[in-house]
Amino acid sequence: MALNIADLFEHAVDVVPDNPALKVLDRVVTYAELERESNKLAHYLASQGVQPGDHVGIYAKNSAEHVIAVLAVVKIRAVNINVNYRYVEGELNYLFDNADVKALVFERPYAPIVANCAPKHAQLTTFVSIPDVTDPDNDADISSFGGVTLEEATADQSAERDFGARSNDDLHIIYTGGTTGFPKGVMWRHEDFWRVLGGGIDFYTGEPLEEFDQSKQATDPRMVTFPLSPLMHGGAQAGLLMHLFAGHLTILEPKFDAQRTWEIIDANGVQLIFMTGDAMARPLIEEFERKAATGAPYDGSSLFAISSSAAIFSPPVKQRWMEAFPNAVFTDSVGASETGFQGMGLQDKNHISTDGPVVGLGPNSVVIDEDNRVLDVTKDIGQIGRLGRGGSVPVGYYKDPEKSAATFLEIDGERYSVPGDFARIEEDGKVTLLGRGSNCINTGGEKVYPEEVEMAIKGHPGVYDVLVVGVPDEKYGQSVTAVIQPREEATVELEDLRSYLRAHLSGYKLPRAITLVEEIPRNATGKAQYPKAKELAMASFAAKVATSPTGA
Repeated sequence: MALNIADLFEHAVDVVPDNPALKVLDRVVTYAELERESNKLAHYLASQGVQPGDHVGIYAKNSAEHVIAVLAVVKIRAVNINVNYRYVEGELNYLFDNADVKALVFERPYAPIVANCAPKHAQLTTFVSIPDVTDPDNDADISSFGGVTLEEATADQSAERDFGARSNDDLHIIYTGGTTGFPKGVMWRHEDFWRVLGGGIDFYTGEPLEEFDQSKQATDPRMVTFPLSPLMHGGAQAGLLMHLFAGHLTILEPKFDAQRTWEIIDANGVQLIFMTGDAMARPLIEEFERKAATGAPYDGSSLFAISSSAAIFSPPVKQRWMEAFPNAVFTDSVGASETGFQGMGLQDKNHISTDGPVVGLGPNSVVIDEDNRVLDVTKDIGQIGRLGRGGSVPVGYYKDPEKSAATFLEIDGERYSVPGDFARIEEDGKVTLLGRGSNCINTGGEKVYPEEVEMAIKGHPGVYDVLVVGVPDEKYGQSVTAVIQPREEATVELEDLRSYLRAHLSGYKLPRAITLVEEIPRNATGKAQYPKAKELAMASFAAKVATSPTGA
């Protein structure tokens, strides 16, 4: 046996085959059913020439079939490639080429765009369409590029688990676009992925687990978990797999809807939710408060663990959650596709930081200064550096040795993953997260981290959402600019905002301009899209210059 994603799932199947593994809408899938269906798809892919190490794209929203596809790929030692279902044709062509995708599992409504892309990729020869649970009757043509339905593909395939031995060194790739640049494929060994993203290390104690430790828990009282983000996001995928390894029930939804989320929580006794910062936390708490005001509130009493990661969970929104759920455990988790879990902060309503999430560093996590020296978190209080992680780290970026060399560093004989997130060292081994260094604004020689400013701005009563960017400035080099989505019927004026912020931020961090927008640019998982925000700010500035009396 190996510390392999497929093996770890199969261990849970062997312990609790009849337990429900997934629930999507009204459909419940047991561990045994998930095993059988993924075995059949695995055999089909192998029959089409998909070999160990070949890359298989999965282009779908959350569904049972999405999970079946993920498991089928790893069962035959092929490599999953997560595909963003919001990509347009040019972005898909880039990904299919960059990732060397040989087979594609896709939702039927995406057939027209797949038909346009398919002729441009000679290596992409196998196409399996799966139903879209939000559009089950879609019959878009798949014949023009040789596609088959999942039902057709698996009709005559064996449901047996008769695969060969697997390896700890099999690769699992997560494509991450982050907040800037083209998507990059982060290559993980299965064992390393499990250690830092699949529960192979106890997140609280740092103790490594043994191969069967999670499956042994499957007979214990089960958790009902609900990751709200799309499975195309590495964090949601990792959360799903971690809970499958331990025999829990995972609820999935094809799209995020605040009202339906609360209905699902109450109907299924959900105990744990994962969400992506304010992008989900704000509409959820507003819907909870709206329903309470009607006199017929949601129950929500089953919910005891509320976890946020990958985006800001701002103090004002967090405070509202804590007032509504005083007995729940709130955590801010920090990590990246390139590092896995790096730390966690348990929050309480009396100690909410206004600077940024405060977390305790996890196993092998470090802070590294600009000279690539590992700082002492017990002594270098107040120092700012890049977050890094040693121990189990990725192999590198797929087909990108230059970016790999810049991100995966060797320091004093140990290899670290350092994707560029900055943090300030605090007391008691904790750090305050300041955001991605590539978004850092240099204004008049001072460094400003956008997420710190965003956290403060979100406390303003007129602000619904915000991103902070740097725009060119003749005097200061860059000028701090806030791109703001106001609350409905609210107005936000620059001077009023600056007056409000003076109680929270140093003067050089205050925005010198604001751009009001109808909606903040974020991707499907809620991650900020800073390049688009900067475009909006620059366009607003240009428009003001063009219409000013002097033209300047």
